[in-house]
Amino acid sequence: MNPVVDLTIFTELQGNTGSDFVIELVDTLVAEAPGMQAELRAAWAAGAADRFRRAAHSLKANAQTFGALGLAEAARMLELQGLPADAAPLDALDARCHEALAALQALARG
Repeated sequence: MNPVVDLTIFTELQGNTGSDFVIELVDTLVAEAPGMQAELRAAWAAGAADRFRRAAHSLKANAQTFGALGLAEAARMLELQGLPADAAPLDALDARCHEALAALQALARG
């Protein structure tokens, strides 16, 4: 059991799209996630609530697709709660993102 990634969701994705394509999808997420995280931080710094929610939503949706449910939940909370008072929730999200991406890469390359 992998507590970072729901293996049922990940295995279903592999079954539906094929293992090779999942590797490509994971690689794309690994490449794009830092930009989503940077957008969250930039929106937070600018006080741009709508931009912040959109960035959190994008990260949430991507995480859900792969079964990275802890990351998805952290992003969902930011999306729903809006701009946090300080950067602590963003730091926590960054840690979850790093952990989830590493787990996804390991699972994809099995």
